[in-house]
Amino acid sequence: ASGSASAAVVGVAVASLGAATTRRRKQRERKSKVRVLATKAIDSELEPPPALNLSEDDPSAFTLGILGDLHLDPRDTEHSFEGREHMKKALEGSVRPFVVSLGDLGESKDCNETKQLFSGTTECFKMAREFLDGFGVKFDVVGGNHDLEGIDEFGTDEQNLEAYLHHLGKETPQFARVVAEKVLIVGLGSTAFRTAKYTSHEVSIDKKQLEWFENVIREHPDEEGWQVFCFSHAPIIGSALRVLQECHVVNGCCWLNHCDAVDSKRFIQCVRQNPCIKAWFSGHFHLSHDYQDSITFPGGNNRGSCVFAQTSVMRKGTSRDKRQQSRLLRGNKDGFEICTVNHAAGGTVRVDALITYSDCMHEVGVYQQEHEELKEKGNFIKVYSPSSGDTNFVDYDEEEEEVNILKGKVVDENTIAWWNMCCGRVLGIYDGRLIEYDPSTLAPLGLVVGADELKGRQIIICGSGAEGCRIDLESMTQEGMEGADCADAEPLEQAVLLVDPSGLVTCVQPNEDGSFWRKIVRNKMIRMKENRRQKVGKAISKRLFPDVEPQVVSSWGPYTSISGTAKSTGVAGLTTQAKIAQAWDMLGGGRVAAWREMADELKAVFNGLDKDGDGSITTMELRGCVTKLDPSCEEKSLVEMMTVADTDGDGKVSLEEFARLMLFQRILTISSTKAKEKVDG
Repeated sequence: ASGSASAAVVGVAVASLGAATTRRRKQRERKSKVRVLATKAIDSELEPPPALNLSEDDPSAFTLGILGDLHLDPRDTEHSFEGREHMKKALEGSVRPFVVSLGDLGESKDCNETKQLFSGTTECFKMAREFLDGFGVKFDVVGGNHDLEGIDEFGTDEQNLEAYLHHLGKETPQFARVVAEKVLIVGLGSTAFRTAKYTSHEVSIDKKQLEWFENVIREHPDEEGWQVFCFSHAPIIGSALRVLQECHVVNGCCWLNHCDAVDSKRFIQCVRQNPCIKAWFSGHFHLSHDYQDSITFPGGNNRGSCVFAQTSVMRKGTSRDKRQQSRLLRGNKDGFEICTVNHAAGGTVRVDALITYSDCMHEVGVYQQEHEELKEKGNFIKVYSPSSGDTNFVDYDEEEEEVNILKGKVVDENTIAWWNMCCGRVLGIYDGRLIEYDPSTLAPLGLVVGADELKGRQIIICGSGAEGCRIDLESMTQEGMEGADCADAEPLEQAVLLVDPSGLVTCVQPNEDGSFWRKIVRNKMIRMKENRRQKVGKAISKRLFPDVEPQVVSSWGPYTSISGTAKSTGVAGLTTQAKIAQAWDMLGGGRVAAWREMADELKAVFNGLDKDGDGSITTMELRGCVTKLDPSCEEKSLVEMMTVADTDGDGKVSLEEFARLMLFQRILTISSTKAKEKVDG
């Protein structure tokens, strides 16, 4: 494979990924055919497009140095300044050089022994300004999610943003600059941190800035020959760039305005409607350019005429894959090339993709280089993302009352599937997790059920019994028509059920807005307050119980109770862990001796069930054991106990899990007895 430049190929030597699309023009209507020809440097019948001839005499020629997340750390500047020298050398003698920083200027740690985060502070902004001035060319910056993190120095996002703008020499979070004839660069900066509704790692573009962006794009149409290159800290939904399932998908911070179901789509809508947008660069993920989906080309789930490119980092300590890279963009009226500046190899420059404009029909050629250093990296492959018509789509008759998504099979780490719900939502399984995808772009939105809770279970969807309107699933992919056929009626309601072999059935309830993905990460301000409360709890624990290690657990939503006062959170994982912690705590206060007396008996019972001596028993065998020890145990309690015992969902229970469960059952019995005595008394 040819690494980052192989995104459009995915193992195919020549692929035509474009599609004819009809676009409405403000001045006139016409059909603009966007076709992308992706070729490798070898084994191809197509001639590669000619190299761009960049000259000072060409008024449309330009060169951009693009820096990913800087995360400057005053304690560790070697790689940052070394990377700057590499980029300066790459820009030396170039045509109309300009530098764009994609934000996250400082390290999100206490870097100067102030017990405060360095990122988002005045000292951070001053250091970043000095660093960027050192390139010796004009520059501009887009703010990232960490750039308003000066929470100890500034009381509000507005105050923090004002300091950021002042020290970076900016008037607004966004920018629009003409860097060559008919070449416009546009940047969008994050404006919320403390006020983020969910995770502070979401990159938020405010409505005023978003409206400004849409107006700027309209004012520079491709009919007039404009090329627009966009920059933001996080990519936009629909870009199809590589994301980290276990990090950004789970946290709900992959895309610009990720948690805003309406505004998050406006960026890709603008791209689709305006072929003047030729490329969009982003950082945020700390991932290199060496993956097949580090660059994505027009085509797929309707990405307009835009090439999307991930930008890596300079500092090795901030890289998630040990790569140190920046981007170089060179172009003119005939096209552009996207390059990698490899800081780990002395600043060598590698061409990843060459895009040329062949004629007025905007036919685009993409020539991909072979990179020897990438051939050995077999794990640097494309992360799966659903696409229309792929073989993992589960089609079913909407009239069926009950659909077993995996046809009787259970979920494991290799399961890949996705399907449409009648309400218009899209769910899928990847990497052992249940994920919700955006219906229009099929981009991952967030985690619904974690791998530990999904493994070994069947997935069944069925009507809940309520009448409703079936959304035409094709309308969900048509811009401006999403769900229009059910605009005046409630969509058909379906239940998503996870079926465990033990007999436990879990109903996956949607959120109040109808979405399924869990917005489970509170923003950093809230988490800091929680940490302070936990520290107080530990201090009290140490004072009251000086001979034991402090154990503090937290309780929080989302609540599932429909009563006026919530008695428990019902959060899978959290609730279980809290119950186990409670059970172990009950060992204190004179109960240790009693537990030791039970140990031999419990071990004997376990060994009696463990016929093959492999150190584990099945959940069904455990059911029989519990019934034997406590014949009065009700079915509801049995199901709950199986859930608590089999923490990893593999259908087996170890001796330790068995012992904990017996203790858990004993605690329930004690609590029930005390409650009864209190009522009787």
